[in-house]
Amino acid sequence: MKKLILMSLMAVCCLMTASAQKTVVSQKNQKVYEEVEQMPEYPGGMLAMMEFLQTNMKYPKDAEKQKVEGRVMVMFVVETDGSVSDVKVAKQVFPSLDAEAIRVVEAMPKWTPGRDKGKVVRVKYNLPIVFRLK
Repeated sequence: MKKLILMSLMAVCCLMTASAQKTVVSQKNQKVYEEVEQMPEYPGGMLAMMEFLQTNMKYPKDAEKQKVEGRVMVMFVVETDGSVSDVKVAKQVFPSLDAEAIRVVEAMPKWTPGRDKGKVVRVKYNLPIVFRLK
């Protein structure tokens, strides 16, 4: 009886994992919108996002030493579940600043996803991240 229950639980776990993987794959195959009726929103709004960036960003030592400043333009997709994916640098400044911008965007919590015609959709989002020495 214990073996039957254990095997049943394992089967359910396997099916749930396969289903979750299928959802991620199907989500990746959906169209990515650039403009929608309701754009994705960071939880708490823009001020909360600015606070998150200030709290979590670390100025790279090599860029600080060379006194490099600039605005890294980061492009990413807000998925239908609010997660951030496909993070890329659209406008580079300095290798370590670019890498830090990617790191901090990938660390963001889930967003409120975008909507178009009442449907939750994947949306491309551009975010400028400014690095300025104090």
